[in-house]
Amino acid sequence: MSRSLGIPVKLLHEAAGHVVTVELKSGELYRGSMLECEDNWNCQLENITFTAKDGKVSQLEHVFIRGSKVRFMVIPDMLKNAPMFKRLESRIKGKGSSLGAGRGRAVPMRARAQAAGRGAAPGRGVMPPIRRYIAEMHGGLGSSHPEAGSG
Repeated sequence: MSRSLGIPVKLLHEAAGHVVTVELKSGELYRGSMLECEDNWNCQLENITFTAKDGKVSQLEHVFIRGSKVRFMVIPDMLKNAPMFKRLESRIKGKGSSLGAGRGRAVPMRARAQAAGRGAAPGRGVMPPIRRYIAEMHGGLGSSHPEAGSG
């Protein structure tokens, strides 16, 4: 499973401290201040106005709502200006037109491996690090033999 959280879950975390409306799959409505919301949508609300399926309204002090029972949540419009979306926009703009292309790390890893001398024909243009160091010390990078550099 992915380590990063999706946008809806991040938005729920941003909604902590704000007044939200939660509708359950059973049709019940809870409107109150969100204390906390977990990644699985479990949430705690306080100072709630509860509306039952039959329309009866009552006041509750504190509730815990299981995330799997949530049909949807209504969150404040002001969260569309949350800093999280600013970071998201800059990340999307930085990728430019290649959004969605080139995912994974195979290409950079392959380039790094070839630069280190693996993946090419044996003995072609790549010196072991100690030989490269000796060649640089003697002024010649083109040869792998220590005496061949400075002449």
